[in-house]
Amino acid sequence: MKNITVLVSGNGTNMKHILKAINNGTLYDFRINLVIFDRKCEAIQYAIKKNLKFFLLKKDKFLSKRIDNLLIKSNPHIIVLSGFLSILNKNFCKKWIGKVINIHPSILPKYGGKGMYGKKVHESVINNKEKISGATVHYVTENIDSGDIILKKKCKVSSNETIYSLSKKISLIEEEILIESIKKF
Repeated sequence: MKNITVLVSGNGTNMKHILKAINNGTLYDFRINLVIFDRKCEAIQYAIKKNLKFFLLKKDKFLSKRIDNLLIKSNPHIIVLSGFLSILNKNFCKKWIGKVINIHPSILPKYGGKGMYGKKVHESVINNKEKISGATVHYVTENIDSGDIILKKKCKVSSNETIYSLSKKISLIEEEILIESIKKF
C-alpha cells in the first residue's frame, strides 16, 4: 500500500477526488495516510467525516519544518498539494524533491507563480480573453509553479465564460490529470 499525504488550505476538492479514486479502485494500491492543514478550512470537516488522520498546523516561519517532521514519521510515497496556499521553504523542497506534486489551474507557465491560485487564475484568463486554459500537475521545487510538468490538459474558454463556469471545467480536468499523475507513482 502506497501512502499519499495531502496538504490542504481550502475546501479539499482534489483531496476528495483522490479519496473517490481510492474508493472506486482507480487508485487501488494507494491510501491517504495523512492530511495536513495550514489553516482552519472547510476540508477539515470532510477529513473528520472520512476518519482521515490529520494535523492543523500554525502558519508561521516554522511551518515547513513541522510538515517535514510529520512526513518523516508518516513515510509518504507521494505528497500532494491540494489547494495548499503556503509556500514551502527551499530546504523542504530540496529534501522532498521528486515526491511532492502540485495541481495548478492553468497551463503552466501561464498564470503561475506567487499569488496565482484558484479564482485569481480564472479571472486573469477571462480578463485577458484567452481562448485556451486548462490545468497542470507538476513537481514542486523551490521556485513556485516551475517544477517539471507531469501532465497537463487544455480546454477551450468560451467568449461568455464566467469564473464559475471556467472553474467547473478546470476542476474536471484537475481530477483527471491528478489521478493519472498519482498512478504514475
